[in-house]
Amino acid sequence: MRFHVEKTDGLARLGQLETAHGPVDTPVFMPVGTQATVKGLTPRQVEETGARLILGNTYHLALRPGDELIAELGGLHRFMAWDGPILTDSGGYQVFSLAQGCKIDDRAAVFRSHIDGALFELTPERAVRIQENLGSDIAMCLDECAPAGSSPEKLHDAVRRTIVWAARCRAVHRRTDQALFGIVQGGTAIELRRECAAALIEMDFPGYALGGFSVGEKPEEMLAMLGPTAQLLPPDRPRYLMGVGRPHDILAAVACGIDMFDCVLPTRNGRNAQAFTADGPIRLRNAQHKRDPSPIESGCECYACRHFSRAYLHHLFAADEMLGPTLLSLHNVAFYVRLMREIRQVIRAGEFAAFCQVRLARWSGTS
Repeated sequence: MRFHVEKTDGLARLGQLETAHGPVDTPVFMPVGTQATVKGLTPRQVEETGARLILGNTYHLALRPGDELIAELGGLHRFMAWDGPILTDSGGYQVFSLAQGCKIDDRAAVFRSHIDGALFELTPERAVRIQENLGSDIAMCLDECAPAGSSPEKLHDAVRRTIVWAARCRAVHRRTDQALFGIVQGGTAIELRRECAAALIEMDFPGYALGGFSVGEKPEEMLAMLGPTAQLLPPDRPRYLMGVGRPHDILAAVACGIDMFDCVLPTRNGRNAQAFTADGPIRLRNAQHKRDPSPIESGCECYACRHFSRAYLHHLFAADEMLGPTLLSLHNVAFYVRLMREIRQVIRAGEFAAFCQVRLARWSGTS
């Protein structure tokens, strides 16, 4: 993997990430394909939105159908019929958010599957092996994600363990066609973020992620930490903000020098009848859309906006038809892809700050 920054506008960066499955322009948003599928959409539909890089979930795929089976069938790209680049997370966040009865020590995280209660042990070495079996273009080190409100002692221990586990991941990673990223933890304590970043930089990873955000802290606390934390990282390596994806948070993070994003919001909100637009989100279940002949968003070139009215989409959700969630998910992914393309264009033109001001003004007062 290679990465270069082509242009900057303030701290915002325009770049390109070169992977084994093709180039990716940054800043970039990754649709989430948790179970080897972006929920409700075919790979062709995802591709037609302009999305290039998607995310797969190590924890879920290791549990079902199993990483060895996926390797046997030719790897994750072939398994899910996606020809573009794929990033897989390490399972650290899912250990934090989903695993039952988890016990963590320096050796491993041991927990029971949320599917069937079976005992599962995840070591740094196994996290790497799973991702090598999956064959993703970018893999993540196993980390410990401490929830918001953790004690200073808990945060410090999570950072120490994240560093220890990163070294073990680095030592066993073998695939030359796969880049391994380190993950900076530390909650909202800049001293711990600095300690973690310094240790990971010493290990010379090809890219770095910021983890432990959007885990229960106040949005203003996260935003206050992003700039100082991003600037701790090498300027010649990609910076990935994990799991953060509200549109206004993306603008703020790009302004801090972040290059990569992922979030379930486009498909999750689409399944719940919410569509993102340049004027803010709209809810298609609302009665005001029952007779509205206009598209979700004027000027949007996605399939949903080119062919269907708000009235039709309102009907689909009222009738509980599965096409409604599919069409709104498709639009929402296209919206995020278009937002990132617009961000890249205004960085190139040196107009990122003005773009943010206008867009945030249009979004203000919406929910």
